[in-house]
Amino acid sequence: MFIHIGGDEVVLTKDVVMILDKTALCAKDTSEFLQVAREEGFVSEDENLYNDTQENKKTAVILDKKILFSPISATTLSKRADFIKNLK
Repeated sequence: MFIHIGGDEVVLTKDVVMILDKTALCAKDTSEFLQVAREEGFVSEDENLYNDTQENKKTAVILDKKILFSPISATTLSKRADFIKNLK
């Protein structure tokens, strides 16, 4: 199953480890984690898809091998991930 996380970006649900909302992104520990991940090259920030403003980074999607930012809320992304489960 895939999750559309905004722009032209789609990820496999099996690769998603965690979805962090905007309030979690502002926490000290999380921002330190993201800084280390950015320095090590795990953070993917395509400037064509998202401006580098905090307004457009509503959610961080932590994947198995990279971190993506999304302009879509964590609640919406979670609902998209559970969409197929709810059809059964």
